[in-house]
Amino acid sequence: MLCDPDIFGADPVNIRWSVVRGDTSTIKIEFLDNDEVTYFDTSDWSYVASAYDKKTDIVDELEVEAHSGYVIVTAPADITAQWGSTYGGTVAELQFDLEVTLEDKTVWTPVLGLISVSGDVSTGL
Repeated sequence: MLCDPDIFGADPVNIRWSVVRGDTSTIKIEFLDNDEVTYFDTSDWSYVASAYDKKTDIVDELEVEAHSGYVIVTAPADITAQWGSTYGGTVAELQFDLEVTLEDKTVWTPVLGLISVSGDVSTGL
């Protein structure tokens, strides 16, 4: 995603993240300068990411690993194992977001999305 101080607070990018229930899943979110190659300086940013299951009304905090210009968001296996309850096709859909707090305390949500959870037939084998 492109970063420019003029777009902080702008409409978030909307993505779909596919996860298999019971697996650890990660997604890399990059913040790029206007040249679309150079990482934006994010060294003073802090992050929080969450997933919300509207069927159970449960919010799970996701792990966020910050790097210079990008983050890795992880949904650990012990959390994804709780998403959905059947074995066929898509077993759950959860909303998620990544929220950023900038150095000046501006809060910005650059990413919103949907986690599509597929059933895992082999659990426990």
